[in-house]
Amino acid sequence: QDLLFAIDIAEALLARFEDTQSGGFFFTSHDHESLIQRPKAPHDNAIPSGNGIAAFALQRLGHLLGAARYLQAAERTLHAFSGDMTANPAACPSLLCALQEWLAPPTIVILRGESAPMAEWKRLLDSRLLPYCLIIAVPAGAGSGFPMLDKIFEGPVNAYVCRGVECLPAINKSDELVSLILR
Repeated sequence: QDLLFAIDIAEALLARFEDTQSGGFFFTSHDHESLIQRPKAPHDNAIPSGNGIAAFALQRLGHLLGAARYLQAAERTLHAFSGDMTANPAACPSLLCALQEWLAPPTIVILRGESAPMAEWKRLLDSRLLPYCLIIAVPAGAGSGFPMLDKIFEGPVNAYVCRGVECLPAINKSDELVSLILR
């Protein structure tokens, strides 16, 4: 349900706010009343830049689902504001975080298995500092409808480590998984 909600939000973001000509996202939707100016702020203020957060979230969702459309929208946003990031990097930390993840995509770990043993594996991973790692737990019997997440499993728990577009064979020992990720 959370994944479907995230997809709905991403689709609304692209349909209603994306600047398809220059990249980035407007602060107001396409169907908003006509304005003199439609801002697309790259700078973080009291709240992070909507463009930085949109690029970051679209990248994460794009990597998780293998959805090039989301990754391309994030890339267009980063290109649109590259001059701002270069000229005043201290004002664009959320865009810079998105850029950092664009340059070095996260490692995705998909856990598949029975709830109790999988929760133990998740606790083991959560006890370590893994800032560039997305950990997704999909219980046995749950199908997401997305090939990346619907990995087959045998035994109590399997882990799939994916980097970029390549996933390693299933790992069925938690200590082996931890040593692989910490390399």
